[in-house]
Amino acid sequence: MTDPGFLTVAGAEKRFGASVVLGGVDLAVARGEFVSLLGPSGCGKTTLLRIVAGLVAPDRGRVVLDGRDITRTPPHRRDVGVVFQNYALFPHLTVAENVAFGLKAKGHRRADIPAAVARFLDLVQMASFAERRAQALSGGQQQRVAVARALAVQPKLLLLDEPFSALDRKLREAMQIDLKRLLRELGITALFVTHDQDEALTMSDRIAVMNRGAIEQLADPVTLYRRPATTFALTFVGLSSRLAGTVREEGDGLIRVETALGTVWAPGRFRPGSPVLLGVRPERIRIGGAGPNAIEAALVEVAFQGARAHLFFAGPDGARTLLAEAPEIPAGAAPGARMRLSWAVEDTLVFPAEPAAQQEAA
Repeated sequence: MTDPGFLTVAGAEKRFGASVVLGGVDLAVARGEFVSLLGPSGCGKTTLLRIVAGLVAPDRGRVVLDGRDITRTPPHRRDVGVVFQNYALFPHLTVAENVAFGLKAKGHRRADIPAAVARFLDLVQMASFAERRAQALSGGQQQRVAVARALAVQPKLLLLDEPFSALDRKLREAMQIDLKRLLRELGITALFVTHDQDEALTMSDRIAVMNRGAIEQLADPVTLYRRPATTFALTFVGLSSRLAGTVREEGDGLIRVETALGTVWAPGRFRPGSPVLLGVRPERIRIGGAGPNAIEAALVEVAFQGARAHLFFAGPDGARTLLAEAPEIPAGAAPGARMRLSWAVEDTLVFPAEPAAQQEAA
């Protein structure tokens, strides 16, 4: 990431009527980087992508690509490739003709086009389908052709708007790995929109978590998962246990928090009396064990998932509060059983309490 400003979005704002879709978003993407915009429906991620593509004009702000301000540049002059959710192939054209279409539109020499088409179809493993009509392809095959068409013109930037959403899980996971490898080989910079957290964690160099028209956290996948900056990032990215509590003691970088399930220690600096929300990732919670953070809770449900089991525990009011992950279902794990749970102090995440978060965790 030697060029953090290869793509720069500065102060992007967008309203649709009275609704604020983007509230002054700043984003910098390095040359060759893969950045995902991750968030729920309506958070502004697709609008931000369409502003970069030139399909939507921002009310305020700038878009700069490789040192050139493209804020008011028409889409076809931005040197940006786009892969849409519905692939947008020409159904009456063959696979090869679909890929060649963009090259012809860009003014490539007619004699060079067949070799370029063959190269990119080979890269996406679709060379044997070159003469087949696009409408005769499966969803996964159409997705590969759409990627080949976008990459064949060798854009400075590739934009992808949930291109795997229509694929089944097995094919989607295979395409994620293939695309990540392909972009790395070609050195293509990419901005990717998804609402699928696993997809973002798998593919991205960095992830921008968006909520209500703003970026709440921009970080690499490991940092985002292990050290979420906000309660929204905690709850949206990965599974977590959450406990509401009140700080009773603070000192030496640690706080003692009283919760409905007992005392919990956490790293942090909060004044005594402060309401907080504690978070713990499920794989950090052990069944049994001892230490400063050891509590008992009632088991509500067990979900067996092949390579792992998820155990859901409830607080005194019966609401599901804690989630533990185990390699197999422990002995005696039946709904209603009270079990001891423990985790390391340093694995406790702590956030200032928010009304919604408190209600959800209580």
